Amino acid sequence: HAVNFGVSDFAFYRQEVCRQLIQINPEKTHNKIYVFAPLKLTKKLFSALIEVRKITFTGGKKMRIGLIAHDKKKDEIIVLAKKHKDVLAKHQLFATGTTGTLIMGETGLPINRMKSGPLGGDQQIGSMVADNGLDLLIFLRDPLTAQPHEPDVSALLRLCDVHNIPL
Repeated sequence: HAVNFGVSDFAFYRQEVCRQLIQINPEKTHNKIYVFAPLKLTKKLFSALIEVRKITFTGGKKMRIGLIAHDKKKDEIIVLAKKHKDVLAKHQLFATGTTGTLIMGETGLPINRMKSGPLGGDQQIGSMVADNGLDLLIFLRDPLTAQPHEPDVSALLRLCDVHNIPL
C-alpha cells in the first residue's frame, strides 16, 4: 500500500517512522514522494500522519477526510477505522455509500455519505477534491478485481495528484 505525501510532509513522516522502527523505501515520482509502509500502522504513527497534514495544510483546523474501499477491502477499512476511531473522530469524515454505512455501523463515527462508488460516489468524492473540499483521502483499492467504474477511479486518483491531496 502506498501512502502519497508531499515533500513537506516527508521529513516529519520519516522521522516518526524511524522512531517506530518501520523500514521505508522512498521513491521520487513526479515531484511527490511515495512511501511504502506496512498497512498495520501503529496508533502513534497514524496520529502523527494525520496531525502533520492538519498542521501543514489546514492551519490546525479539523481535517476533511475521505474514506473509500473496494468490496474486497471493506473489512480492512473497518479494522482501520476501529483501530483509529479516536483520531478519526476529531475530523470531518466523508465516504462512498456502502463504505460509509459499514464504518458508521461498526464504529458509530459520524460520516457524510455519498452515493455508492459505481453509482457516482467516486465522482462525488472527486468533485470534492477538485473544489478543495478534502484534505486527505484514504482509499483501499482492490487491484486484482476489475471494477465496472474503473474510469471513475482513475479520474479520482489523477485529481488527487493534480490537487496534491494525499492518497
